[in-house]
Amino acid sequence: MSCHCFGSCVVERRKKDNAHTHQDENVSMRGDIKLFSYDELKSATNGFNARSKLGRGGFGIVYKGILEDGTQVAVKALSAESRQGANEFLTEIQTVKNIRHPNLVELLGCCIQGNNRILVYEYVENNSLDCALLGPKSKTIKLDWSRRSVICIGTARGLAFLHEELEPHIVHRDIKASNILLDKDFAPKIGDFGLAKLFPENITHISTRIAGTNGYLAPEYAMRGRLTKKADVYSFGVLMLEIISGRSSTKVTWGGTHKLLLEWTWQLYEEGKLLELVDPELGEYSGEEVLRYIKVALFCTQAAAGRRPTMTQVVDMLSRHIRLNEKELTPPGLFQESGGLSGTLPSSSKASIDSTTQLQSSVFTITEVTPR
Repeated sequence: MSCHCFGSCVVERRKKDNAHTHQDENVSMRGDIKLFSYDELKSATNGFNARSKLGRGGFGIVYKGILEDGTQVAVKALSAESRQGANEFLTEIQTVKNIRHPNLVELLGCCIQGNNRILVYEYVENNSLDCALLGPKSKTIKLDWSRRSVICIGTARGLAFLHEELEPHIVHRDIKASNILLDKDFAPKIGDFGLAKLFPENITHISTRIAGTNGYLAPEYAMRGRLTKKADVYSFGVLMLEIISGRSSTKVTWGGTHKLLLEWTWQLYEEGKLLELVDPELGEYSGEEVLRYIKVALFCTQAAAGRRPTMTQVVDMLSRHIRLNEKELTPPGLFQESGGLSGTLPSSSKASIDSTTQLQSSVFTITEVTPR
């Protein structure tokens, strides 16, 4: 079974409309949102057959479908917990329906019929980065440095678009390898906007329940529910370390000790041995370029959110448009199981850290990157 993770483009609301009606009765057309019938999608997926299943993402199961005109699509049947009233559902997905960017998965339409809430996305040929990098097929998929650098920069550009070019801005909240999809040319597309938050310009942060994945969570978000764009920047930094190392951020056995990937990376940085992080399967690469990417990841994962660059700065840093000022680099924010009482993580269905955690932090000041 291949892995493929698409997200719903549904933004969580507190108020739920429990009136589940047929779309041809009480649902009005909103803009250019295409409404698919349930029978149409059932036929496209062979009755939502298990053999058509691509994977499970946030809020539901994803199936590969083929429409009557031959178009391949990814069909996401949302779980019961995600069901909303028809018009509320349409209002929420209308926010993201017209978003277009080469590094974002495109939403094609939806089905709202009875209790069914189904999203239809473009089909992305090479599944998720998680499968290509860490899955059972990773040995047969050649992710050389050229492809990995394209994935890093493309993902950064997609996030910069969400954070800084869209109005209102969008914070993803769950950037990870399984939410980065690869097209036929292995170009990245960010998926899973089911956890997204729309940010008005005058709001600096949102206090919210934790919704993310252990190993990628920013310290201020995991411990205090403080969500800003900088939480995405942190997750992106961790993702880059996975891409470069070919290792999972959720395991704690790297470096021959009980260390998270980020913690091990910082140790290697202090010892001047960063190239030991590089995936042995990477093949030929520029040591100077790889070192730059690792250091950019460390800038992104600094403990104090205010020290992290914006995603537009990250794109420039990766593209060598900004010289890295390592004198401004401070240790990353790390979670370690301990008896300390410096912070207790809120409960969450998505975050699997249940114990008290210790935050290794640094002085809270603004990062200054020195231009050439």
